[in-house]
Amino acid sequence: MNEKQFAISKDTFGLSGQIAMVTGASSGIGRACALALGCAGVKVVINHLPEASKDAAEVCRKIEDAGGDAFAYAADVSNEDQVVAMFAATVARFGTLHILVNNAGIESSAKFQEMTLSQWQKVIDVNLTGMFLCSREAIREFLRRGAQPEVSRASGKIICMSSVHQVIPWAFEANYAASKGGVDLLMRSLAQEFAPQKIRVNAVAPGAIRTPINRPAWGTEKAMKNLLDLIPYKRIGEPDDIAQAVLWLASDLSDYMNGATMFVDGAMSAYPAFRGAG
Repeated sequence: MNEKQFAISKDTFGLSGQIAMVTGASSGIGRACALALGCAGVKVVINHLPEASKDAAEVCRKIEDAGGDAFAYAADVSNEDQVVAMFAATVARFGTLHILVNNAGIESSAKFQEMTLSQWQKVIDVNLTGMFLCSREAIREFLRRGAQPEVSRASGKIICMSSVHQVIPWAFEANYAASKGGVDLLMRSLAQEFAPQKIRVNAVAPGAIRTPINRPAWGTEKAMKNLLDLIPYKRIGEPDDIAQAVLWLASDLSDYMNGATMFVDGAMSAYPAFRGAG
């Protein structure tokens, strides 16, 4: 993956000194989001699975080299006890939490008639139940702490990583598409419930992004050509494209945005096959 970092001033987004947790932050989109937040002056908790400890440590090092503060925490977001412990460790280390980037997610492809219950359950557990558990703990902390208007206009910000497949059906990935459809309504329901407490909950829906999880879709010249047929903007997205959206949603620049999904997809969700053929 080609990694490029946008030049981010600590004053650009007004996030300096805030505390963020990014789940699934050892690679791909999560890594880009964690690095972008760190460069913006945010103290970052790098959630990762135990087998990704080396990669998570590298993300922390990059943030620290840029003058920031970060620590890595290994936890499976689908495990309630581990999630509760991770949030407790965050508060013990940094005092509170202002931003949660609910990014951790997996895929497990199968023809529907051959999909096992285990394949279905694991994707739902990580992509949807993990988002429930992390959001619940974040909201508990936001409510405990209360408003800090000198830090942010919102009492807390949650950004859920969805997908264009919350609206585009995806054959052979029914578990993934179902999980992302669930993310959409979970996000909107939380926004509706907690807006009076000035907690903002939004989502980012990436299209095709150049990450390790979907390398077969872009890793060869033929695959890339086929992929670009689905993207009107005629380029694949990069993790930093998503990170920039996350920075904006985490900042007061988006303070009146709540319960909304930002599609960052090069118009992939505009169903390009219908162009001139509807």
